[in-house]
Amino acid sequence: MQTKVISVERISMTSSKPFDEVVRMLEAGVGHPEMSTFIKEVAAAQSEMELEQIVRRATGPSELMVFMRLDIGGVLRKEQGTSARKSYRFIIGNPVTMKAMAKHVPDAASYAPITILVDERADGVHLSYDTMASSLASYGSQEVLKVARELDAKVEKLITKAAA
Repeated sequence: MQTKVISVERISMTSSKPFDEVVRMLEAGVGHPEMSTFIKEVAAAQSEMELEQIVRRATGPSELMVFMRLDIGGVLRKEQGTSARKSYRFIIGNPVTMKAMAKHVPDAASYAPITILVDERADGVHLSYDTMASSLASYGSQEVLKVARELDAKVEKLITKAAA
């Protein structure tokens, strides 16, 4: 077994807007495909061009899509009741972007899609994201870092707009 230590950079922003408004703004920037249909379409794609068209239709203005939204707060409420804070973990990405990274660094597929945490706290609504570039920097691929930085810029723009 091999072990590799990877240091990541976390971007965090705090918004004074209500939790539900931050979530609404975040969701407005990403696509929401019906996942079972999307998976079937991707599997049936006959070419890279067809795959890209399917993904383009599934993504939102940020060129990203939601794969899943996990209600962390809902789980916390099982123990803490209605006083538990609101918290969602969004699994967001773009399969074409993941492909562009994984073809150079196979381990990149273990980091994509990415996670954005939207978490209500006493001082506001926190949006947090571990950058892809920092996750993949130790692999030493300039091609991957270029794609990762482009992804990081899209995610940072998305969470900045949601927090504003």
